[in-house]
Amino acid sequence: MSLSNMLVKSLALTAAIIASGPAAADFGKLLATGGLTSVEGSGGGGLVPWATLSSYAEEGQWGGTVAYNYANVDDYELGVSALTLNYDNRWEFSYARQQFDLVSLGGELKQDIYGVKYHLYGDLVYGQAPQLSVGLQHKRNKTFALPEAVGARDDSGTDVYFSAAKAWLDGPWHRTWLVNLTVRATKANEMGLLGFGGDRNDRYKLQAEASVGMFVNRHWIVGVEYRQKPSNLSFAEEHDWHDVFIGWFPNKRVAVALAYTNLKSIAGADNQTGMYGSIQVTF
Repeated sequence: MSLSNMLVKSLALTAAIIASGPAAADFGKLLATGGLTSVEGSGGGGLVPWATLSSYAEEGQWGGTVAYNYANVDDYELGVSALTLNYDNRWEFSYARQQFDLVSLGGELKQDIYGVKYHLYGDLVYGQAPQLSVGLQHKRNKTFALPEAVGARDDSGTDVYFSAAKAWLDGPWHRTWLVNLTVRATKANEMGLLGFGGDRNDRYKLQAEASVGMFVNRHWIVGVEYRQKPSNLSFAEEHDWHDVFIGWFPNKRVAVALAYTNLKSIAGADNQTGMYGSIQVTF
C-alpha cells in the first residue's frame, strides 16, 4: 500500500470514528499535551520521541492519532504515515511506514516500525516529578538489498528508549516551556533505513536525544531538537541530526508542525538540509 493510500484510509477511518459519536477520550487534558507524531510513529516531536502519550486520553479512556510527516532535503525525500492508539494514560501503541526516496541516485528504501510506550511515573504538567516513560520501537527494513551491500548486518532491529518530559506553565518570560530528554539504545543505521549493525560496529550504543520548546501563546510553540546517532558503517560516517521547529495547535483535534532540518551527511551525500512538515489528527 502506498503512503498516500494509507494516509487517505487512515484519515477516512478517523472521520468515521468521529462522525459515529463522541470520541472515547473526553479531551480533558491541556491543549498540546499530546504533542506531535515523530518520524518513527511515536508521540513526541519530529525527530525525538517524548515521554508524553500521543492523544488526550486519560485514566480508563481510549484515544489515538493518525499523522503524515514529510521531509525534503537536498538529495532525499522521506514520507511517513503513522497511527497511534492510547489507553488509560499509560499505554501508547504505534505503527509507522517510512518511505525514503533516493532522489539523486534513484530508488527507494522502505521500513515498518511497530512501537509501544509505557508511562511509568509522574506528570507532564502537575506535581514536581517529570513524566517518565519507557518505549520500544521494532523496525523491519523492507528493502534490504542496498543496506546489505554497504555492510549492514540485519534487516530488523529493536530500539529501546527512556524519556523524561516536563512542562513549566509560567517559565522564563512568563511563557510555558517544555523540555524532553531521551536516551536510546540502538543498532540502527539512519533510523534503520540502512539496516542494523555494520562492519564497524554491531553492538547496541546509547544515544542522547533532546527537545526544548517555548509556547508563544497557547496555540503556538517554537523550539529545537537534537538527536545523536551511531556510526556503524565504514562506507560513510553517520552524523547527528537537529532541527528548529514551529508547531500550531488550533484545537485538540489537529496539530501541524513545520521545521528546518539539518541532517548533515547521509550515506556519503553532504549538506542534507531542508524542510519538514507534519499534520496530525487526534480522536
